[in-house]
Amino acid sequence: MRVAVYLPLLFPLLAALLARPAGEKLPPRQATWLLTVGALVLAAGSTAALGMLAITGLIRIPLLARLAQDHWSPTAAQRHDPASFSAAVLAGTLLAALATTAGRMLWHRTRTLVQAAREAACLPGRDQLVIVDDPAAEAYAIPGRPGRIVVSTGMLDALDPAEHQILLAHERAHLTHRHYLFVALAQLAAAANPLLRPLADTVAFTIERWADENAATTSDREQVARTVGKAALAARSTRARSRIPAAALGLLGRLRPSRLGPVPRRVTALLAPAPRHHAWSALALASLITATVLSATEAAHDLETLLELAKHAAARAG
Repeated sequence: MRVAVYLPLLFPLLAALLARPAGEKLPPRQATWLLTVGALVLAAGSTAALGMLAITGLIRIPLLARLAQDHWSPTAAQRHDPASFSAAVLAGTLLAALATTAGRMLWHRTRTLVQAAREAACLPGRDQLVIVDDPAAEAYAIPGRPGRIVVSTGMLDALDPAEHQILLAHERAHLTHRHYLFVALAQLAAAANPLLRPLADTVAFTIERWADENAATTSDREQVARTVGKAALAARSTRARSRIPAAALGLLGRLRPSRLGPVPRRVTALLAPAPRHHAWSALALASLITATVLSATEAAHDLETLLELAKHAAARAG
């Protein structure tokens, strides 16, 4: 295996450096799509690279060569492959560990979304909006069929009627654009490759910005920023007393009672002009995605060539 097999293992490092600038410079919708697709492709590329490296170690084991229906020469495989056996063992170990982590994440996210759909179906009434009598200032959207928007009386009391409409526009955007799927897919990619965690964290930010910008189409941007800030301050001291479904998405994201999290960044973005296409951020991420696909394809070709050489050597020896 030549250098191409190692490149998909390095590209996630570059993507992690680009994640936050892309999330802040690009329009939120474009950033969300690009980061999510990028995370999935980079995770698939690194997983494939680890798998191919692990295979180069397996074909050097004489017992497996004898048991296989298509015989190959372990000696020839070792002679034609510059990768060391220890690298192959390490790759196989990492692949097994990360595959287990990703499998658990997939199971967890699937179960969470199913539970959220059940909770949405069990909420009282048939309207999309559900108002709960709770002094804690809360507002969030629960995915389901249909999805529901839950707003507490505490949150309604903290905002004026015009801000209520901004709040609802934000929550409807989460359901309309299925933001929970972007979050789930980005988190799955990060589970398959922890180096992609910055991309998953940025996706969690950009979906909130996407919903903010959607709300800004129905009102003044400054008023949307004020609504986000007021809601954050109202919820800061009460969030700990309220239970929010794990798959829920809300105006304040995953705000902790002791801090405002990304809310100040969102308010700052709303007080600035609407973001426009930022060519270098999009081009850099798109280039990494393309390079990952090309490198993985080239590595697969190298592995195929190595296997053919090992088979031909076995045939000549036989």
